[in-house]
Amino acid sequence: MPEKTTRRTALKTGLAATIATLFLRPKAGESHQLKKYPKSMGVLVDLGRCVGCRSCEAACNAEQNLPPPERPFTDLDVFAENEHGQQRRTDENRYTVVNRYELAGQEHPLFRKVQCNHCQEPACLSSCFVNAYTKTPEGAVIYDPDVCVGCRTCMIACPFYIPAFRYSSAFSPRIQKCVFCYDTRLKFGKPPACVEACPQEALLFGQREELIKIGRRRIEENSGKYVDHIYGEYEAGGTSWLYLSPVPFDQVGFNTELPHEPILDSVKNFLGIVPMVLTIWPALFAGFHLLATRKEQPRTTSEQGEEESR
Repeated sequence: MPEKTTRRTALKTGLAATIATLFLRPKAGESHQLKKYPKSMGVLVDLGRCVGCRSCEAACNAEQNLPPPERPFTDLDVFAENEHGQQRRTDENRYTVVNRYELAGQEHPLFRKVQCNHCQEPACLSSCFVNAYTKTPEGAVIYDPDVCVGCRTCMIACPFYIPAFRYSSAFSPRIQKCVFCYDTRLKFGKPPACVEACPQEALLFGQREELIKIGRRRIEENSGKYVDHIYGEYEAGGTSWLYLSPVPFDQVGFNTELPHEPILDSVKNFLGIVPMVLTIWPALFAGFHLLATRKEQPRTTSEQGEEESR
């Protein structure tokens, strides 16, 4: 009798949890208020000024104590990958990379620096059901490996495909990405290492709202030099890294089809599936297990008597 009670209790608990999860899932179309970060800092990147020297890559590598690259940072042959339609991407050993674009009508190639854009409403944070990510008042999106369970939903949710997973260590797998030099610089009011290292002043650090004003002023004062748009002002709800470009952004690898609303609004249903799956699967397998073991167990004398009396 106690065994039957335990099984029934387990099934009831699993079923109740499953139903609760289904009803508590976020509903599509729920209104969302954008969070404000009045102290948010940012970086304005002028693609027209970047010369592809890779000083930013070297500075980031040193600041974050990353392993040395296979090729030295002075080796510009790495850009040959771009000529074959490939783009260098960030990974566990490099938090920022520069890509080169040879475009028709441009006297010189254009270069684009890639790193975490530190969204105002980060999809990585929204998709993480263990709260391994934090958006700081200064604008950085930082990550806590001690909380992470390795589900990697943040990699799927990020509209810029930035978070990278460290597969090289079986004992301490973790997500790795640019952290805006938060612990060593940003929280002390200092610019990121990459910004400080740029010899062409292609990277400008400051208050995000002020950088937007500077960007608009450059566009207005240099008619025809820049596309009339600041990438990152509105994309995916806005980002801390903002870009000016002399050519349409899609020609230099930017996703120009992102909505102005936060990606959070698009992943709500997906977020509801994660806890639902974690709840339903154990309950289903528990039910299958109980049915299988019930058939295998010999019937008691009382059960045989009940069946004969029928």
